[in-house]
Amino acid sequence: MRLGTKTTLLTLTLMGGMVLLLVTVSLVAFRQFSLSTAEDQVRAAAEVVRVSLTESMINGVIDRRQSFLDRLAEVPGLTAAQVRRAPAVVTQFGDGLAEAESVDEIDRQVMDTGEAVFRMDGSEISPVFRGTIPFIATSTGSPNCLQCHQVARGTVLGVITIKISLTVLQRKALLTVLTMTGIVALFAVAFTLLFRRQLSPVVATAQGVQEVVARAKEGDFMGRIEYQGADEVGQIAEDLNRLMEHLHHSLGNITSDVARLMEYELSGKRNLITTTTEMVEALVDVAQFKQAVEEDQSTQEVYARIGRVVKNHFSVVHFTIYEVSTTKNHMRAVVVDGESNAPCRWCHPDILSQADACRAQRTGHEIGSLSHTHICGQFLGEEGRSREHICIPVLHSGAVGSIVQLVMDRSDGPKVRLLVPFIKVYLRESAPVIEAKRLMDTLRESALRDALTGLHNRRFLEEFVETLIATAKRKENHISVLMMDLDHFKSVNDTYGHDVGDIVLKALARVLESQVRTSDLVVRFGGEEFMVILQENAGYNGPRMGEKIRAAVERMVIPIPGGTLQKTISIGVANFPVDSPDFKEVIKFADAALYKAKADGRNRVTTFSRGLDALVPVQERKLNS
Repeated sequence: MRLGTKTTLLTLTLMGGMVLLLVTVSLVAFRQFSLSTAEDQVRAAAEVVRVSLTESMINGVIDRRQSFLDRLAEVPGLTAAQVRRAPAVVTQFGDGLAEAESVDEIDRQVMDTGEAVFRMDGSEISPVFRGTIPFIATSTGSPNCLQCHQVARGTVLGVITIKISLTVLQRKALLTVLTMTGIVALFAVAFTLLFRRQLSPVVATAQGVQEVVARAKEGDFMGRIEYQGADEVGQIAEDLNRLMEHLHHSLGNITSDVARLMEYELSGKRNLITTTTEMVEALVDVAQFKQAVEEDQSTQEVYARIGRVVKNHFSVVHFTIYEVSTTKNHMRAVVVDGESNAPCRWCHPDILSQADACRAQRTGHEIGSLSHTHICGQFLGEEGRSREHICIPVLHSGAVGSIVQLVMDRSDGPKVRLLVPFIKVYLRESAPVIEAKRLMDTLRESALRDALTGLHNRRFLEEFVETLIATAKRKENHISVLMMDLDHFKSVNDTYGHDVGDIVLKALARVLESQVRTSDLVVRFGGEEFMVILQENAGYNGPRMGEKIRAAVERMVIPIPGGTLQKTISIGVANFPVDSPDFKEVIKFADAALYKAKADGRNRVTTFSRGLDALVPVQERKLNS
């Protein structure tokens, strides 16, 4: 129910109650006044009758008393006047007039008690007030009752019954009450109209406040109250309008600033509260996310965390995070549908070895099939389902460093499209962290690799050896150590120069990598000395691999300026833990075997045996140098 209606109904109810109360009080008051007046009139008439009867007795005309009573009954308002003798008077003077012979119960009650009785007779329409009053003998006055009546003082001599019609009085009372009621009702109506008029600005302002607040709850702060009064209500309206204006500009500016920060495009009609709240909450989540990724140890942990955000926070089930190597034109899937280092699922595998085939990587632009169907031919989708994709490139120092591919059903496309700006915030915040960690990985990798050959260097071996030994012990594997040295390499540098020497070392590195498995390690141990570490889970393949490498090097033809060059290699082999449970000692044994191979004529493979122990101190001095 509206406030104006409630106010009007309340006012009318109060006015109606007031009128009803006034009518009730007036009727009760008029009734009491009428009864009191009638009682006084009855007593006055009774006293007149008593005096008249006394005078009639003195003057000897008591026998004419009925004429007096009849004349008295003709007085306007009086309907009856009857006198009845009490038993004491009847005993002394005999029965009275015939009209006075009928004695009713009230007459007897008054004669017995000596108390007057008043009551209402007649109908509601024609009410009659009856009063029956006793005549009691007294000894006062002149003449007094005891002079004529032979009775004791206080004896009831008789009763007189007077009946007065209250019809006229009732009619006048009702007319008065109706007049008063009409006047009060008119006043109530006038008061209600005046009160409603005075209250209408308050009601209008309250309705305006309700509408403005309702619009504000929906994020629309453009609502205004039109009341312009100079009173308190007008001040409330003005203050509320000023508050709405302030909220509109303040929240609008906050929303615009946050949207610019998030690179989020605001729609024309939006809920300021919801939009601002969502974006601020997103920024808080992003700040916490950034702090977490900064403390992650590796880029893979960062990628995994991004995957959890995409899957758990944004409810995107199917996605792929690619890491791009711009120098090698390669890509690798680091997270697929929440699984780290899983096989590529949503794109053709060609993009892994040829990153330029990826449209997002090539252009550096966001690519989506929602608005451009089949925009990317590398997307595989899923047979039997209408899949769409959005590929978001993430720039690292101006180049595409990673790509996040979102895959969804076409029906979910619009929803995912709305999530993209928020996902981009996470990607932008994580990009510097990933770039820094990748740079650190690159620096660390360069520190652990030989700059000339690209092979692992001796420092890498020192850092990796503990992990290597622990893995071998856990799996109960053997490790073969092949220590090798190019024969007469110094003569190459002396004869052809160091540039040709570098060419020979690079060629040897390529041959070594081509002969071993990806699980094996090739290390440039120093100068022209190389080491191959074979991780073997069964048998002892060190000598056989050494012979394979020796033969490959012997067949190697190295193009050099002005012709070609061929070289041979000497190899020493030792085994962990067969030859020694100490891996460092195994390296010394392999080096001793290499020394023996060179001593026996070079271009050969020598396996360590206990007879070579004497060479270890010599080789140890060599290694230490």
